[in-house]
Amino acid sequence: MRQHRFLYMGFGALAVLLSDVMCAQVAYSYADLWWCGQVAGCSAPASVAFLLAIPYGAAIALCVLLSWVFYRRGKRGLEA
Repeated sequence: MRQHRFLYMGFGALAVLLSDVMCAQVAYSYADLWWCGQVAGCSAPASVAFLLAIPYGAAIALCVLLSWVFYRRGKRGLEA
């Protein structure tokens, strides 16, 4: 059951790390697109940067789901 504990804590930590990376990536892309639209004349609006949050959100949801599954399996193994 130590294996399940390692897995659910690992996936939980990965979800937190991915959320931090997502925030940094979206903020940087938004600022870059805003500057490009104001100064360099790009045609894409800065709000396009928020589309980068979709794959990060899916990966975070998957990590949380796996963390929950391994947590439940670890608890079930202790009860039996």
